[in-house]
Amino acid sequence: MMDKNGGAAVRALLSAEFTIDELARTAGTTVRNVRAYQDRGLLPAPERRGRTGIYSGAHLARLRLIGSMLERGYTLASIGELLEAWVSGRDIAQVMGLEAALTSPWSDEVPEYMGLAELMQKFSGSFSQDAWQTALDLGLLVPENDRFKIPSPRLMAAGFELLQVGIPLEETLSIVQLLRANVQRAADELVQRVATYIFDQPYGQRLPPAEDAPRLAEIIWRLRGQVDSAVAAEVARAMQKALERILGDRLTGIYEQLYGQEPR
Repeated sequence: MMDKNGGAAVRALLSAEFTIDELARTAGTTVRNVRAYQDRGLLPAPERRGRTGIYSGAHLARLRLIGSMLERGYTLASIGELLEAWVSGRDIAQVMGLEAALTSPWSDEVPEYMGLAELMQKFSGSFSQDAWQTALDLGLLVPENDRFKIPSPRLMAAGFELLQVGIPLEETLSIVQLLRANVQRAADELVQRVATYIFDQPYGQRLPPAEDAPRLAEIIWRLRGQVDSAVAAEVARAMQKALERILGDRLTGIYEQLYGQEPR
């Protein structure tokens, strides 16, 4: 049985409701694409309420899955064939439960938006041309019409706080680049192990049987919680060692200056 976090997340997703504009915006696509996928049969028709089409969280999960497959090089025709084979003869709730586990955002952060003037004012003009380009390249700022989307307000807040205590923005961005590369490598390696041992070995190129879909969804949801805990533990360990090694030397120097000897 799916754990309570995964089950709650699936129920919340499947019970969500969107207009076509809200669906497209949440999925990071366009209304035109939503309609095109629907015309091709990749996306089920919405529920009609008067003259308005209401889409569900199941539509959102499917839309994210389509986007992911397109990014990996699949054509719309091949996606249609795979989805038809996957759904055929299967309980739609089981199918969407696994799709939700695979496509739901890992973070619960809600993006924020700022105009250029507001950004410049907040960071007191600290955005050099290089820093600005780095922030765009890292996806920390995403241009949207006449404003910028901030996918991770937490990361933006951390950068602002570091700037306030005197660490240049360029230095913070270089750390984000280093962190991004190393975390992505670890994430890729972990998910590859899941793909190998949970999907490839039991099923090979075959689709998982319908009765296995809930178990696979449960594994993915459990993975989310365990990975969050493991990453937090490793970050805490690394920060403790860095503090002791780097700032500990500074503290020893202060003692030596004050007392003429190292602390006992």
